[in-house]
Amino acid sequence: MMYPQTELFIDGAWSAASDGRTMDVLNPATGEVIGTVACATPADLDRALAAAERGFRTWRKVSPFERSKVLREAARLMRERAPRIAGLLTMEQGKPLAEALIEIHGSADIIDWCAEEGRRTYGRVVPARAEGIYQLVVKEPVGPVAAFTPWNFPVSQAVRKIAAALATGCSIIVKPPEETPASPAALADIFRDAGLPDGVLNLVYGNPPDISGYLVPHPVIRKVSFTGSVPVGKHLAALAGQHMKRATMELGGHAPAIVFDDADLDKAAELLAASKFRNAGQVCVSPTRFLIQEQAYQPFLEKFVGRVKSIKVGDGLAEGTKMGPLVNERRVQAVDTLISEAVSQGAKLETGGKRIGNKGSFYEPTVLSGVTGDMRIMNEEPFGPVALVAPFSGFDDVIAEANRLPYGLAAYAFTSSAKTATALGQELETGMLTLNHLGLALPEVPFGGIKDSGYGSEGGTEALEAYLVTKFVSQSGV
Repeated sequence: MMYPQTELFIDGAWSAASDGRTMDVLNPATGEVIGTVACATPADLDRALAAAERGFRTWRKVSPFERSKVLREAARLMRERAPRIAGLLTMEQGKPLAEALIEIHGSADIIDWCAEEGRRTYGRVVPARAEGIYQLVVKEPVGPVAAFTPWNFPVSQAVRKIAAALATGCSIIVKPPEETPASPAALADIFRDAGLPDGVLNLVYGNPPDISGYLVPHPVIRKVSFTGSVPVGKHLAALAGQHMKRATMELGGHAPAIVFDDADLDKAAELLAASKFRNAGQVCVSPTRFLIQEQAYQPFLEKFVGRVKSIKVGDGLAEGTKMGPLVNERRVQAVDTLISEAVSQGAKLETGGKRIGNKGSFYEPTVLSGVTGDMRIMNEEPFGPVALVAPFSGFDDVIAEANRLPYGLAAYAFTSSAKTATALGQELETGMLTLNHLGLALPEVPFGGIKDSGYGSEGGTEALEAYLVTKFVSQSGV
């Protein structure tokens, strides 16, 4: 498969940057340059803003019923083109092809769900105090949106923002990641071919601070949506707040995975190993702090480490690969530094702990035991293929550890006790909790965090609500 040279998509057409500038795109499995991506200038951003403003005036007048048809056709085209898009995604991001296909088909499901839910953006009638008065509550699109999406799920994270915006009648400018530009670029062709009017969806690439610093304060933009790190999210949220822009922030985490001694340990080890090393651990909801009750600690650790050792690492396009490379050399260095520091402070390597080979950004699936709360890796999101395993004695102890950090995105727990499960739901400070199975990130359920992990949701009915404003109309018949 040939990797494309990715350009800017503005007002329904592809174009180079106005000054011709590009950035190289690397394949993380080889470290080699496979293509380029255009870097937008302020003049290009002005074109995108003008297009989004025109597109919004057109799209907001299209009925939700007709908008739904466009989104349903886009979902159909995405499934039809899934093999090619998944191949591009694996080439530029590294995840195994099977995972890339799951991401593409899951993204089509998100579009379908938003298409249907967008037809149900109901208002209401409020009973009036006087005869002849109608009090109406109506929902309207917020306006043009600026969205910033990450490289770990370059298609699905873009789709969550695009589908919700389009379903509610908004236009949108998306800045996908420069590391993985081609797979989200495929979305522009899909929506254009599905019948979306020009200017409603625009894609720009380039220097992230320059683009966000230009788009977020601009008066055309009425809402900001960001998925990424906590420091950048706080900066963009503050910038949006200065200009009274509505914002959705889906930021980082350091998810606890709690296993009680009454849990099914085989099931817990199997599911948590699959979840931890999916996408080489480069997942915001990835289970990271494995907190195991004392009686179950050693049996769980043995089962878990055995499963981790069986993970086959390699090029995502190679048959049998279960875990691909990290996205770039910076991630390898960051993960390795955190692991090395922890080992030097007394943590024990149960398996892994080294990069693989000298070609590409491969790192061994790693399990660390003997970790303590004063280690940096237990406080900073590692965002890589490393599980941190520690014992706990009782319920209050594990709740204290789980809630200790400023993050609150996702949490996992395994127990056979209904009483314990109920208490976990009440006591854990998290935006999402999945008990005894993996149940996060479906299109129809909320997806978002609390505390430093952000605010707002990119799933469920809440996702569309974020792109709507409420207007009250009081009308007399006289």
